[in-house]
Amino acid sequence: MQDPAGSYVQAKGDLAPFSCRYTPQLPELLLKLKCSIAVSTYQAGKLIFLSPKDENSLVQLPRAFDNVMGIALFPEGMKLALACRDQIIVFSGSRELASHYPKAPGTYDVLYMPRVTYHTGTLDIHDLSAGPREELYAVNTLFSCIVRVDGTHNFIPYWIPPFIDRLASEDRCHLNGMAFSRGVPRYVTAFNRGNSQQSWREDITRTGIVMDVESNEVICENLAMPHSPRLFNDELYLLLSATGELIRLDTISGKYDIVLRVKGFVRGMSMHRDYLFIGLSKLRKNSSTFGKLPFAANAREAGILVVHLPTGAIAGQINWVNSLDEIYDVQVIPDILRPNIMNTSSPDHLAGLMIPEQTYWARHINS
Repeated sequence: MQDPAGSYVQAKGDLAPFSCRYTPQLPELLLKLKCSIAVSTYQAGKLIFLSPKDENSLVQLPRAFDNVMGIALFPEGMKLALACRDQIIVFSGSRELASHYPKAPGTYDVLYMPRVTYHTGTLDIHDLSAGPREELYAVNTLFSCIVRVDGTHNFIPYWIPPFIDRLASEDRCHLNGMAFSRGVPRYVTAFNRGNSQQSWREDITRTGIVMDVESNEVICENLAMPHSPRLFNDELYLLLSATGELIRLDTISGKYDIVLRVKGFVRGMSMHRDYLFIGLSKLRKNSSTFGKLPFAANAREAGILVVHLPTGAIAGQINWVNSLDEIYDVQVIPDILRPNIMNTSSPDHLAGLMIPEQTYWARHINS
């Protein structure tokens, strides 16, 4: 039903977990864009798929994953990886398994099945990305470096900020985000350039930086908690979480333009065609890091903001009414309108078998 203000549609089941409301035009927009949205929330321990059910309504599918953070979408969108508390899980999508899924045949167009798990240990991985040859890069926040992931080591250091004098599990500068260029990390965000244990906590709203991985240079500083650097159309965008700003940064001059300012804590961003999908978090009052900061009072809602980038206009919004407070990552899954994903906590994933050119459901799954 539509609320009195006429600006949102309430999802069915007001008291159900993860109830949400959304602007009426959003389902039609997702259908037009032919995409779904993936959202990670470490606070709720869920990966959530949001999909258009029809032109008037959305459907969401939450799946439990421990402390899920970065989401990596592989080329073609048929594989994805999740950074969890102490592991990275790689999933392969199958249209055939989805079509014949015993619990809901003909409902989903892709079913993501767990295929590889990397036991990384507790590294506090934030952003996660896949290269053109499906190699995985991660922001290892605990050790203040960018790493590659393989099946032999917990991590392989790829890039270390020049001000970090040694690898140590001390989260020295709160390195958190990376932007890819030509298949490798090019720009990163951090909360400061400190070289001592958790030095970033001293003044987190005024010491953020953006660095160029190739030159090892700081190209912008004095930022308000930068997150989610992304290259869109060869231009660098990022979010200033503490001021609720989307900015476009000139990587040569170090100057930036404010594209959009909202009342909220922004983190997690993805682009599809001309639209940006930006995560909003509701900061918990008992958060040791953010709860007592001045901007926390403005962070009252958790959701996704859809922005038409050429005009800067807000094209739609989703807000969760309960269960979900803090979002880390947002990824748009193109050309898939109803995805599903299997976690490893249920034995159901063991029944879906994939071999080249064929798939099987090995046994009946009880409803």
